This record gives sequence, C-alpha cells and structure tokens, in this order.
Amino acid sequence: MFLGEYEHSLDAKQRLAIPSEIRDAWDEDSHGKLFIAAPGQNGCLWLWPEKKFEKHAEQLDSGLVTPEAAAKFNRDFFSRAGRVPFDSAGRVRIPDRLLAEFGLSGQIVILGVRDHLELATRAAREGERKK
Repeated sequence: MFLGEYEHSLDAKQRLAIPSEIRDAWDEDSHGKLFIAAPGQNGCLWLWPEKKFEKHAEQLDSGLVTPEAAAKFNRDFFSRAGRVPFDSAGRVRIPDRLLAEFGLSGQIVILGVRDHLELATRAAREGERKK
C-alpha cells in the first residue's frame, strides 16, 4: 500500500526520485519490476506497479462496454501509457511526452494513493486543497 505526500524535483535528465518510504513498500513479487505511467481519472499522471496495471487491464475486457467504445478507449489510453523502470538509485525517467502532456517540470508532488502513485504540480495540488 502506498501512502503519503512528497515533493521531489526532476533532475537535469528528467528523472524523478521515488521516495524511500515507497521503495521500501515495493515488493517485486506483488508489484513487478517497474511502474506503468498512464493518464489518471483526475487529470494527473498515475504510476501503477506493473502487475497491478496488468490486472486492471485484464478487467477492461469484461464486456460492459461496446466493442467500438472499448477499442476507442484502448487506443487512447494504452497509446499514452509507458513503462517506467527504476534505475539503480531508485529514480524513474518519465517519458518526455507524458511530462509535457501533464505539465510536469521542476517540483513534482508525489501522492501515495493506496495501490498507485499520482504525480501533480505543486500548483495543481494546492488548488485541489482549496476546493
């Protein structure tokens, strides 16, 4: 389970340090070896442990939507996702296209949200708290 709120900066190579508390909670058997970065339901970039992401992806084939709607969603969602492995220092390199799409640069707020992480700008997070 991922908990907490952290502020970290993207370094010069656009790498983001994953907080040690989150790395300490990481279990390769249940989480896999990397994150999947994908658009979240709230307009933030979400980082899913690869095994959790695969489990959710399998559930999308439940037949609750028309094949046309499912194909449109799959094309949009999965084409915007990307694999995000850890480096030896516990950092991840978010693809440039996702950083640009979600307006992420400089200081990043990392939220532990139970089974995934959410990345937001400090301004977006402060605006969310004022609502």
